[in-house]
Amino acid sequence: MHKVEEIQAAKDYIQSKTSVVPTIGMILGSGLGSLADEIENPITIPYEDIPFFSKSDAEGHANELVIGDLEGKKVVAMKGRYHYYEGYTLDEVTFPVRVMKALGVENLVITNACGAINTGFNPGELMLITDHINLVGTNPLIGKNNSELGTRFPDVSQVYNQELREIAIKVAKEKGITLQEGVYSWWSGPVYETPAEIRMIRVLGADAVGMSTVPEATVAVHSNLNVLGISCLTNMACGILDQPLSHDEVIEVAGQAKSKFVTLIKGVLIEM
Repeated sequence: MHKVEEIQAAKDYIQSKTSVVPTIGMILGSGLGSLADEIENPITIPYEDIPFFSKSDAEGHANELVIGDLEGKKVVAMKGRYHYYEGYTLDEVTFPVRVMKALGVENLVITNACGAINTGFNPGELMLITDHINLVGTNPLIGKNNSELGTRFPDVSQVYNQELREIAIKVAKEKGITLQEGVYSWWSGPVYETPAEIRMIRVLGADAVGMSTVPEATVAVHSNLNVLGISCLTNMACGILDQPLSHDEVIEVAGQAKSKFVTLIKGVLIEM
């Protein structure tokens, strides 16, 4: 469990760099960091400068915290995240969520690039996360609970906030953006899933699979934040099409979809 003094140290450092009090946080996944470039009057802080922050080595992650104005809202954006598969503990992976909460964030937008399992979906489309399945067999809240940060047994019947989802659906319709809806499943990585594993995950009820998001969303719920989750479907999961998977393809397709993604998120922020 995160230590309050570590959260406070990170918060104090960030607040020493800016007077902005953000109410909306964003975690920007692989190839989706361009949204942070839209932030006005930005203060950019490298992760490595922030006490107790870690740093991602994954391609497509810039390792910067950007704070400023976006569509009239005060925001803080993680331009890139770090992952469990990189060897970080789940405490390290989810630490920025705690810091965002301490900074004043109330609504958290979590994004990712992931593989589509639902054969009715197409690469390049966006998916609104309605729920998730934790396939990894561990949880970021395991350990001694700190009641200052949240309750021992959080309710996860609605991890992804209904009101925020309805806003996203409305904005997508207005902007002519195809927005699928589905269940996201968390796979530890770094290997992609085998065809047999994808068949298993489909039977379990997931529409997409990726290597992030669930830990952050779990800690966000524990922190009493409203969560909106949006996936960029960059490929069909293994075994659906007869072709190998590559991270280069993930970055490329996420890059192609980024204008839709930016349009959707900016539209949602206006309505928040």
